[in-house]
Amino acid sequence: MTEPQAVSAAAVQPAYGWPAGTPDRSPYPWPAATDAAPAPGRFTRFVHRLAARMPTWAAPVGILGCFVGASAYVLATDPTDAPADALPTCVLKLTTGFDCPGCGGTRAFWYVLHANLPAAARHHAIFVFALPFLVYLYVSWAGQRVFGWRLPALRIGPRVLVIFLVAWGVFTVVRNLPWAPFTSLYV
Repeated sequence: MTEPQAVSAAAVQPAYGWPAGTPDRSPYPWPAATDAAPAPGRFTRFVHRLAARMPTWAAPVGILGCFVGASAYVLATDPTDAPADALPTCVLKLTTGFDCPGCGGTRAFWYVLHANLPAAARHHAIFVFALPFLVYLYVSWAGQRVFGWRLPALRIGPRVLVIFLVAWGVFTVVRNLPWAPFTSLYV
């Protein structure tokens, strides 16, 4: 048997990627990228000019307007009285009969607006748990942008988000189990 011959890095460089003579930066280099970014279109330039002229209070007020509109819709329609096939309906529940991760959220919101937290938690416990955190995040962000308030930061790291999403997934599965202690979670 013969011993393997040493091969220089330049000899194994593919035809694309790093130019010849540059040190090998990766065993699988990407094709060379161009430095020229495409010029923004007319709509993009318009949005950038509009955003530059926007007052700092516009985004918090816009989000608050969406929240007020959603609250008015929920109060006007009373989702607790609606039959199962009323429009708009959840496509997953309509086709499979299972509660989706958001099923019961609108009814829980209706009960929260009426200060009935036990009924809201019965329809969607994860929503009721997350609501104070979401409200605090909005108030601290909007207060800082509009009034310059410096509320203590609510630090939500990736680990907390993963734990929350896993708990939401477990809640979604558990509420669809057909056995005695879990059927009370079925909405």
